Amino acid sequence: MARMHARRKGSSCSKRPMISENPEWVPLSATEIEGFIVQFTEQGYTSARIGLVLRDQYGVPNVKLATGRTVTEIMVEKGVMPDLPEDLSNLMRRAISLNVHVKNHRGDFSNQRGLNLIEAKIRRLERYYKRNGVLPANWKYSLANAEIMLK
Repeated sequence: MARMHARRKGSSCSKRPMISENPEWVPLSATEIEGFIVQFTEQGYTSARIGLVLRDQYGVPNVKLATGRTVTEIMVEKGVMPDLPEDLSNLMRRAISLNVHVKNHRGDFSNQRGLNLIEAKIRRLERYYKRNGVLPANWKYSLANAEIMLK
């Protein structure tokens, strides 16, 4: 599939092995994994970071195979889900840092274009999340609001 803002194809990457059940050597039970997920969420970790910590430090190769639900589904079930979705907040952080760079370097036109492309992605995600009920209908993106929401 082609990339969103370029007419090039995407790059290949490694794939996860095709397994359909949790390996026997996983040291943690499903309830212990859910407890760790709640604990890490309260410490401010994102769902992707929680998955990496569980994989690297606790030997859980796949949370969904171990518990039957994804990290995000467990966070929603336990009531510890953050206000903004992770992909939207990451894009907003990129837009904020790029905006600071563009303010300091006014002649950097390639990064001005990059900021426009990131903001276009944010607006598309905003429409998607409003349509699916994740964000309220009156939520609106702006750089000033993004800086306030993420700090």
